[in-house]
Amino acid sequence: MEIKILGGGCAKCDRLERLAREVANELGVAATFTKAKDLDAIMAYDIVSTPALVIDEEVKSSAHLPRREEIAEWVTGAQG
Repeated sequence: MEIKILGGGCAKCDRLERLAREVANELGVAATFTKAKDLDAIMAYDIVSTPALVIDEEVKSSAHLPRREEIAEWVTGAQG
């Protein structure tokens, strides 16, 4: 599973990455984490604002920090 955090490196972007890593770890999911800070890379996705969470090339959230439970649902759903 590939999980991407889109954002310029703000505090919310860092918090989103920490949450996603914690959730994947708690669920025992092997995931590759990527941070996209480059504007061109971010604009390749149809988002309104950062931070954004992308799981296996599907945008799951943007412009806000999702709840831990939401991230867990998305990670679990992407498994299969």
